[in-house]
Amino acid sequence: MTGMQRRTASDQARTDASDNERRQAMVSRRQFVVASATALGTLAVAPRALAAAMATPGDGINAVTAWPPYAQSLAIDASGGFGRPPGTEDGSLGPLDLADARASGLSAALLTLAPSGRLRFGDAAFESAVKAIAHWDGMIAAHPQVFSAVRNGADLQRAKRDGTVGLIYGFQESSPIGDDIDRVDLFQKLGMRVIQLTHNRRNLIGDGCGETADAGLSDFGRMVVDQLNAKRILVDVAHGGRRTTREAIAASKAPVLISHTGCAALADVPRNTPDDLLRAMADRGGVVGILFWPFLRRQGQPSVDDLVAHIEHAIQVCGEDHVGIGTDNTVSPVPRTPEYEKDNREFMQILVEDGVLEAGRSPDGLYTFLPDLNHARRFETIGARLAARGHSEARIHKVLGGNFARVMGEVWG
Repeated sequence: MTGMQRRTASDQARTDASDNERRQAMVSRRQFVVASATALGTLAVAPRALAAAMATPGDGINAVTAWPPYAQSLAIDASGGFGRPPGTEDGSLGPLDLADARASGLSAALLTLAPSGRLRFGDAAFESAVKAIAHWDGMIAAHPQVFSAVRNGADLQRAKRDGTVGLIYGFQESSPIGDDIDRVDLFQKLGMRVIQLTHNRRNLIGDGCGETADAGLSDFGRMVVDQLNAKRILVDVAHGGRRTTREAIAASKAPVLISHTGCAALADVPRNTPDDLLRAMADRGGVVGILFWPFLRRQGQPSVDDLVAHIEHAIQVCGEDHVGIGTDNTVSPVPRTPEYEKDNREFMQILVEDGVLEAGRSPDGLYTFLPDLNHARRFETIGARLAARGHSEARIHKVLGGNFARVMGEVWG
């Protein structure tokens, strides 16, 4: 999940301990998606009926639009999670959360199992990542009817055939590696299949999109990219500074992902990717995932129309074989309770103050999800919208996950 940018020294001087605690609590509530193996069972009900039965008022379920070919899609969310906000302290999933996973129709989701959005290096980041991996290993063992492990391309096909949601282990920040490149091998053996080089800020590998210096990929970063290639782990350059992204694409011997971003040509903000980098990624065989966050617009709350516009622009730039979806969202709908609305506005204000969202942008009415896709079956709705705009069934299957499945199978084997 996207987190805080580094505050300036003068900002830090004005921030007292209670404010820091409030901010950290807010971020923690947004990063609830690491779930434990203590979740309860789910219900064996048809996905659409289940989604309707589990809906809560205002969760957008009435916005579901049927697209019958969705049943044949190998749908992959390249930046997803599970559970209804605000989540639980121990990360456990309940019956509604598991029902949402089944109702989604997804065949796989790329999870974030490394700390992101905070300066966590060395042992803290390493230990957190190892615990998160164990957490999800337990979840798969406890709920084989809902989740399955994805380690190679065949596992994606198996998840589709068996009707489970395949879980792809990934990092949105490479800090768990620290300065020990041998940890790449360890994490590969623990099931890690996608590693994002940076989050917003600078680390040992390179600069994130929030660093004004944009110093690019470090020498150590080049070594890490080589090792990721050698271990058949996908390199993800989402959140990267533009120079870092360019240099990582060039350095990688295998296709790279930009798992969740927007098109800078439509909204030129640091988190979005300019056309030249989209082309460079596509020329090397990679895939870009379009996200759901407010970065799809410079002002105001984005909608499904903005999402479709970014998907269509990416297709024009990259070609239909190199575009997908990485929501950077939980699969479950967000219950928009009064408490949630209050917390969300505070969170958006923090994002503006810390430079994650542009200075001067109003936090009112902004969400990290798309309100008209606030239901578990959102990928089917996207398919229906693309079909209504004249895109072919074959192209839509590629965008909903076929392209990610292809490049994942190529790299993982």
